[in-house]
Amino acid sequence: MNTIEPESLKLTRGTLGELCPIAKTLDVIGTKWTFLIIRDLLLDDTLRFSQLLRSLEGISPKTLALRLRELENQDIVARKVYPEVPPRVEYSLTEKGRRLEGIFIELKRFGLSLD
Repeated sequence: MNTIEPESLKLTRGTLGELCPIAKTLDVIGTKWTFLIIRDLLLDDTLRFSQLLRSLEGISPKTLALRLRELENQDIVARKVYPEVPPRVEYSLTEKGRRLEGIFIELKRFGLSLD
């Protein structure tokens, strides 16, 4: 994990030809559904697929499965399968995923200031 102290971090344009860190972050959380999945997991810790599907009005099961798989591949979401019949699958944020909470809080703070 590459950790940089907030005091030493400055906004820069980056290097030509390299994806800037802000763009990388937006690639992870930038889609509507991905953002809302992470928000719900920040709020509820652990959710089953059906609970996420109910909480995200308008998302299709196929899209939810795809977004969860993408987040799992990026080590943002952990998937736990229980050996039961029928199988129970739960999703939660990894430590890396939990580090996004500060971004979500700042986005909420900014959104509240727009009223």
